[in-house]
Amino acid sequence: MKLARKWRRSNRREPVDGEGGDRFSLPTRDDFEPLDTREQLELVCSFERQHARNSRLWRGIFSTLLLLYAGFLTYSIIQHFRHPWELRFHAYFMEDMSAWVVTCADFSAILACLLTVRGLQDRSSPLHWLWYSCFVGVLLAIFWLYHIYRLPQFRWDIAWLPLGPLSGALACLYLVHLLEESWEEIRKLRGSMYSYKAN
Repeated sequence: MKLARKWRRSNRREPVDGEGGDRFSLPTRDDFEPLDTREQLELVCSFERQHARNSRLWRGIFSTLLLLYAGFLTYSIIQHFRHPWELRFHAYFMEDMSAWVVTCADFSAILACLLTVRGLQDRSSPLHWLWYSCFVGVLLAIFWLYHIYRLPQFRWDIAWLPLGPLSGALACLYLVHLLEESWEEIRKLRGSMYSYKAN
């Protein structure tokens, strides 16, 4: 108790704002000053640079992940040519389909990934590439789910076959939507800049 009283007394004795108030009180005057045109322009330009940096970063991350997935599928196609049905996720379908059908499905998945990467890198009209990849991904998902449900037992370890290309395309579609939305907000901010002259 003595320590608390002593602390309160010492704080009352220390004026901070020149008017005898303590340092824990709220400000009593408004410190807001409008930004002049140059400061507004610098602020908007910094937002644009930050958006461009974030856009490059996220597009690069998603493109790299999709290219790695496409590389894995290319490896699985080569393995399937050299040693048919050796890979477990292909061997499940040995009795239901021929080897060339599996190879065509893997090629289609690679095509979906490449269309998605193209959509991420094309700044002028990315959406139609992404919609094409979604369409290919939906067809692949229907194909693989049909054959997975025909197996005697549902295999969770191959659930990535129908979901891989489609989920990649949908995630990238959402990413592009978010980036375009934030760019639109920056454009609105630039459009709402006001003229201010300091006296």
